[in-house]
Amino acid sequence: MRFMLLLKGDPPPGATPDEQLIGAMVKFNEEMVNAGVLLAAEGLHSSASGARVGYRKGQAGRTVVDGPFTESKELIAGFMLIEVKSREEAIEWAKRCPVEYGTPEGEEAVIEIRQVAEMAELPEATEEQREREQRIREQVPNL
Repeated sequence: MRFMLLLKGDPPPGATPDEQLIGAMVKFNEEMVNAGVLLAAEGLHSSASGARVGYRKGQAGRTVVDGPFTESKELIAGFMLIEVKSREEAIEWAKRCPVEYGTPEGEEAVIEIRQVAEMAELPEATEEQREREQRIREQVPNL
């Protein structure tokens, strides 16, 4: 089973992680690699350099809103994609993530855990769609 661990937050514009946080995250990533569970892991720049593309049913076109975005508890500062045997194992890995090194005093760190939806779990998918998805996976590394 694949799970995405979403590290919630939004660093201040232009901020970069300090050496202590980088070291803690590198160590944690190494632990996950050594355990054979890590598929991908990345940190994200602040929402100040981002944009949102929106769509509303019944309206033509898309809207674009430039960052920064105000609800930092709803934003994602980074992610890890892991492959584990259960939801409980994903939770255990999330509990070990060294978020304390990047969390300002008095603020709460949140890691949201979401299972990746696999094509095989979608009963509405046709056999042709499953085959096309498989061909895509074969062409793109780490999918």
